[in-house]
Amino acid sequence: MAEAVAWPAFLASAAISLLTSFVLVARLERVGERLGFSEALLGVAAALAADAPEVTAAVTAVVHHEQRVGAGVVIGSNVLNLAALLGLSALIAGRIGLHRKVVVLGGAVALWMAVVCLGVVLGLMPAVAGLVLALAVVTLYLIALGTEGRGLGWLTLPRRWASWLQSAVSEEELELGTAIRPRRGRWQDGVVAGVSLLVVVVASVIMERAAAGLGARYAVPEIVVGGLVLAAVTSLPNAVAAIYLAARGRGAATLSTALNSNTLNVAMGWLLPSAIIGLGSPSGEAVLITIWYVGLTLAVLAFAYRQRGLGRRTGILIIAAYLMFAVSVGASGYAIPAGPEVIAALGVVTAVTLAAGLAIGPPRGKQRRQGAAVPPMRH
Repeated sequence: MAEAVAWPAFLASAAISLLTSFVLVARLERVGERLGFSEALLGVAAALAADAPEVTAAVTAVVHHEQRVGAGVVIGSNVLNLAALLGLSALIAGRIGLHRKVVVLGGAVALWMAVVCLGVVLGLMPAVAGLVLALAVVTLYLIALGTEGRGLGWLTLPRRWASWLQSAVSEEELELGTAIRPRRGRWQDGVVAGVSLLVVVVASVIMERAAAGLGARYAVPEIVVGGLVLAAVTSLPNAVAAIYLAARGRGAATLSTALNSNTLNVAMGWLLPSAIIGLGSPSGEAVLITIWYVGLTLAVLAFAYRQRGLGRRTGILIIAAYLMFAVSVGASGYAIPAGPEVIAALGVVTAVTLAAGLAIGPPRGKQRRQGAAVPPMRH
């Protein structure tokens, strides 16, 4: 693609993809409401629709054997989701109160996906095995959400576990219920959703090809194109939605949204196409961003569980960690002198800072005073 065409194509396709994603999310939520989806399943559907740009861009990159770009789009988007959907939301809202059971349920699935992703990127397991492990857990999770925790009876779980699972799903429903209240859809909504999805896919393909061409033209490393540029552009629908929810005092729903988005990104945008086409030999850049993804996921979940939510100070720490990630990706991609030392130092500083913030905890009395941010139980 010629440079004179690539720039307008990238900007136009990015704008079209992002704007159409909002239409797709809204119409898909209405269709889900018409079909009787639970609020938790509506949240998953909304996350999948909002993920359409990054999933399509990642699949396009993998199909063209640009594994670094593909890994960068998916994993970079996931790291940005943690910073934008959770860190930025906590910063805006002041505090996001969360149920601990929701943190454990959604966090267990999200962490499982992150670890599987790391195993595949490291070459410890083939992409097909990673996809099977990922889909097994995601399927169980969706069944639990769709049946309010009662659809896993065939697993013969102990009664205490089954009761806990039902309670956790119920609390996740409450958190999402404050944000997802679509009207019942009509057949027109299904048609609009289908057309919107097609537009998003086509625009995202053009966007990825234009970005890859421009990156090659200006000697921008593939991991930077995917992990920073495309990851940031394709994550904008999720980021804007998170800011909207936080500004309206509905930040509690963003945890489930962020974790579901990351889970679907890995499964649909990375593992599925990699299982079909193949990954090739592991790259140091892909390993680097995946380690950041796993580490920041673990840190966010630890903060959310210990503090029963995320406060403004924690939001600042998460955003700062993302900035460290961005510098690490740049240092890795451009192979600057003393790059490994710089990357290691950034990782150590980030880990120590997050650990210190976790050990210190929220300001005394803050957690109890703002605990009402969690929606009350409905009967």
